[in-house]
Amino acid sequence: MRAAARWTQAHLTAHRPAAVLTALATAGITISLLLATALFAYAADPWQRAFTQSSGAHVWIHTQGGAPAGSLAGLDEVRATSGPFRTVRTSASLQPGDARATLELRGAAKRPTTAAPQIVAGRWLDANTDAGTDAAATKGIVLESSVARAMWAKPGDTIVLSGFAAHLRVVGVADTAEVTFRAGETPGVAWVLPSTLDASDAGRDQRGRTIGLQLGDAADTDYVVQRAVTRLGADQITDVSTWRQAKAAAEGDNQLLGRLLGLFGLGALLAAALAVGGAISTRIRGHLRDISILKAIGFTPGQVVRMFVALHLGLALLGVALGALLTQVVGTLVPGRIGEAMALWRQLPGHAWLTLVISGGVVAFIGAATCLAAWRAGRVPPVPVARAATAAGGRASALTRRALGLRVPPALVLGWRGAFHRPLRSSAAVARLAVPLLLITIALGAWTTLDRFTSHPENVGLPAALTARSDTLGDRELRQLLDSQREMTAYPGAEVQALVPGQTGTITLRGLGTDARPYPGAVVEGRAAHGPDEAVAGQGLLDLLDARVGDWVRMTVAGRPHVLHIVGRSIETTDGGRVVSTTLDTLREGDSDDPAPRADAPPRPDFYQLVLRPGADPDSAREALSKASAGRLEVRETPNPADQLSAVRAVSVGLIAVLTLIGLVELATTVGAGVRDRSRDLLALRAVGLTPRQITAVIVSATAFITLAAALAGTTLGVLASQWLINLQGRASGWGAGIAQCPAPGTLLLVIVVAVLIAATAAVLPAARAARRRLADSATDLL
Repeated sequence: MRAAARWTQAHLTAHRPAAVLTALATAGITISLLLATALFAYAADPWQRAFTQSSGAHVWIHTQGGAPAGSLAGLDEVRATSGPFRTVRTSASLQPGDARATLELRGAAKRPTTAAPQIVAGRWLDANTDAGTDAAATKGIVLESSVARAMWAKPGDTIVLSGFAAHLRVVGVADTAEVTFRAGETPGVAWVLPSTLDASDAGRDQRGRTIGLQLGDAADTDYVVQRAVTRLGADQITDVSTWRQAKAAAEGDNQLLGRLLGLFGLGALLAAALAVGGAISTRIRGHLRDISILKAIGFTPGQVVRMFVALHLGLALLGVALGALLTQVVGTLVPGRIGEAMALWRQLPGHAWLTLVISGGVVAFIGAATCLAAWRAGRVPPVPVARAATAAGGRASALTRRALGLRVPPALVLGWRGAFHRPLRSSAAVARLAVPLLLITIALGAWTTLDRFTSHPENVGLPAALTARSDTLGDRELRQLLDSQREMTAYPGAEVQALVPGQTGTITLRGLGTDARPYPGAVVEGRAAHGPDEAVAGQGLLDLLDARVGDWVRMTVAGRPHVLHIVGRSIETTDGGRVVSTTLDTLREGDSDDPAPRADAPPRPDFYQLVLRPGADPDSAREALSKASAGRLEVRETPNPADQLSAVRAVSVGLIAVLTLIGLVELATTVGAGVRDRSRDLLALRAVGLTPRQITAVIVSATAFITLAAALAGTTLGVLASQWLINLQGRASGWGAGIAQCPAPGTLLLVIVVAVLIAATAAVLPAARAARRRLADSATDLL
């Protein structure tokens, strides 16, 4: 034991930088995997917790006011219902002229037991205090938390609602497990007393009913929706939302962050295992004589293997412990969603055992790689065998002789030959060093794609920076106001909810632009919609309908069919890509065939998408519009996914740092192997007249050539892999392929140059020391 301890101490002293880098890289891998697990829990747990605590409904059916929604409670698959509630669609703001949010007011005499709103601030409605005694009294309202955040509303605030003579006072804010509010897409939910709902002067088109269905088996969701449509009729159902949509909306971009961290954490773990295994194999080759001596004095092969395994498992344990400790202590202090995820994860019951499982998995994985490499140490014979005195590479190749004849510097020629004269060993070194460089390139690809969303949103389906709408200005007046702004072009638009074939869910049917002025959307497959009945669709809709570009699709809007020809695929970052877009003229043509004008047919555009001139500032344009309209125009910035993915930048920086540490570990191994191999050739190199400086250059250039080959392979494969992975994620999220952006050639060149410079710099000092060693031409130097 004493001899093993002394050998371990001497080994660590001789390879101190590599040991430190190995421990730090293992710590970084552990942090990445723990943060990925926390983000996955953060993405899924809040919705699941709200659904469980509220005894949530699996399906929400929104119908016309006269539909017998209560009859759905008799379906065999339904275990319990929430409602039906009478509803009114309206818009609300804190002050007249402020930004307005669309609300679905539900009349509830008491707090429901199924899909019960969970009060997070204030209280629930009280019939004795919130009903009011006359039309002018202040009545109460409870807002769902997402719409309350969007309106900056809190208990005690007074809000103004269209169609209500009296203002309403916010008495509470509640969480639900339904689809959350999104401006221009999903209305916010609010609860009022039935008497308050009766005071609204809303028309029939704004009134309806909503019922939540809790099922015995969540897998029956689509079947129950079909039965509900059959029982009530497609013309009576205006919207359908399911628990899957609500969960996906709640998870949002945290799943993407979790996948990114998990992918790079596992990739870094693989790279670290390869680096550790390569380091052990290289050190075993460099210490064959020492291992033979250990066996000669009585060490068994098993003891030798256990020494190597114990040494590197100790480093892995140190790194894992450091990573777990840093995650627990500092994780909650990180600003943004990562810190929030860590704070939530620590409250979950499975937090402790998940931490142990992940930490143990990292140690076990690295330990497996260590055992495979250390097994070779047990096979070293106890009697050292002298190597052949001739060069391992044999005679110089014709290319080498020709390069020397062309007066190429001998250091470069001999460095190239030294790097690749053992193809199998050189290929292994290149592969191990290429793995972290490949992952770094993928991280840069994610960063570049995020920059594309920020700097060129028009290329990813977001040409309009602002959306404008007004409830007080006439359409002609509004159009004149927008046309007077020289920094923008206005495109009219309208949206309706449509039922897809099979009646299992709703999609967004959007009309943007006109035939005379088409909307400049980003089409990545096919072409833009120009003629009548032509449309472009998002990937989510194509997947939902199992359709392709060129197909005709049928959908139902308030009982009326619309048949559209899908001529292209666009990038749609909203509603999970379940969007079909056509021109406003085509959307209205589908409505005009009805002999009786429908209440939901938009008599005017619902909104205007504002595409700014290059270089225009959205904030300045919004202020100019607000001033020109005297506060009567509501202007919002178009949501950009990059705003919610800003944490990807910090994640990418951290991952690149971890991968750099792993690359340095492998680089230290490559340098050590190069110095050891060239040390055997020192006498021959000196005999042919090379100076110590030239010998140093030979060793440095050999390391640089190996790194250059790894950098070229890693960046090339990384570009291909990043394109495939990002587009795969885009397709899975419903956005569609075509969002990936390659890193700039200058960035890739910089990665290659920096990698080669780091390798050359790291090899200078060891090479200089080896070049100045005094060697004797003896068998001991050839072992």
